[in-house]
Formats: sequence, structure tokens, C-alpha cells
Amino acid sequence: MTKAVVTVKFFASLREHVGQAETEILASDVQTVAAVWLLSTNDMALPENTLMAVNMEYVDADYPVRQGDEVAFFPPVTGG
Repeated sequence: MTKAVVTVKFFASLREHVGQAETEILASDVQTVAAVWLLSTNDMALPENTLMAVNMEYVDADYPVRQGDEVAFFPPVTGG
């Protein structure tokens, strides 16, 4: 049976920004990746150019989220 939660992971500087590396939220409380960010960060503004992935596939903020999904947030990649 699939868990009725969404696992949320924060990487690199976003982990420090939100104060946690990972959390779980109820899937019934969210419909999109943007909603996952807001609920899991107590309504913090999503930093500009944040990369988002659902189940290891890059997605946009309006991508739908389902129970059992893993949602990850990454800071923008910079090159030099």
C-alpha cells in the first residue's frame, strides 16, 4: 500500500535556508509542488530559480503531486 504522505527533501543551501533536510507531509494537504514547498516551509517564499523534482524527474512548480511521491528542492546550479 502506498503511503498517504509526500516525502520532501531539501538540498545544499536550501537545507540551511529552511532548517531541515527532509520532512513528510500529508498528501491530502497538497496538490502541486508549489503547495508542497509552502506547507513544508511554513509559507516561506520559494527562492528564485529553485530546481524542483518529483520522483527524480525535474518538474515545474505547478506539477501535480500524489501520495507516495518524493519531492526535492535544489538551489540553482551555477557555473564558472
